[in-house]
Amino acid sequence: MLGVFVLMIAIPVVATERASAKFVFTHFNTDNSARIHSNLYIFVLGLLMSQYTLSGYDASAHMTEETKNADRNGPIGIISAIGISLIVGWGYILGITFAVKDIPYLLSPDNDAGGYAIAEVFYLAFKSRYGNGVGGIICLWIVAIAIYFCGMGSMTSNSRMTYAFSRDGAMPFSSLWHKVNKLEVPINAVWLSAFISLCMALPSLGSLVAFQAMASVATTAVYIAYALPILFRVMLAHKSFVPGPFNLGRYSVLVGWIAVLWVATITVLFSLPVSYPVTKDTLNYTPVAVGGLFTFVLLSWIVSARHWFKGPITNLGG
Repeated sequence: MLGVFVLMIAIPVVATERASAKFVFTHFNTDNSARIHSNLYIFVLGLLMSQYTLSGYDASAHMTEETKNADRNGPIGIISAIGISLIVGWGYILGITFAVKDIPYLLSPDNDAGGYAIAEVFYLAFKSRYGNGVGGIICLWIVAIAIYFCGMGSMTSNSRMTYAFSRDGAMPFSSLWHKVNKLEVPINAVWLSAFISLCMALPSLGSLVAFQAMASVATTAVYIAYALPILFRVMLAHKSFVPGPFNLGRYSVLVGWIAVLWVATITVLFSLPVSYPVTKDTLNYTPVAVGGLFTFVLLSWIVSARHWFKGPITNLGG
């Protein structure tokens, strides 16, 4: 978080040319190489990365088995993560946007950063002030470190989910993945999560389309995973659900339905083409990947899992 504060202050201060407040708060950029001319469509596609940055807050839930007073601290951690991301992220975007002048040039593959807009903003800010962009490269390292820690958080969540599923016997070779070491860390699950993450990230090194597909699939799939328990809560367990000490009271069902409808909306939006004309290189593979995964899981349940999976194993006395 310290790095974010440094960037949101340093970049607009260092830049010798700054955008006006009118530009920052009212300008809507429609210049793009995707041949999309609808303002609404551009706005909708822009939601993807915003929604992507507001994912991962469920890490607090996955770490509850290692948390004191988890029934209260878990939800507080989730809400705190969202609130902090919202405020700090908005401040970061404002700071960077005030240093933006020529958007088409920032997106051009012919610029110093090869079309990577944020890197070019950092580079130009320091180059305009000091004659070179070394400071911008250092700032980019701050971003890289932040992304690294985000990845670590995601992998921690994944490994704990792997541990929980394998403990309940819901994964192949479950006995291997739910083992813990002397520090009570599910080390095998951690390495499995790291390996799968590496395999999924490798195609992105050579293809922007692959990266966009991964980001879109990750965002859509994780939000569907968020929404399904909420849907079951508001539809099937409306009367039988026993709330914990931290709950929304009489607003629980209303907020639950809003969440479900929002996830349903973004699932459709993030499956739309992101570039025209649609070719094999520009096709949005999100519906194919998410639909294929959903079909595989559903068939696995119908054919096999429903006959032997008995639900989560509890170690609490009745």
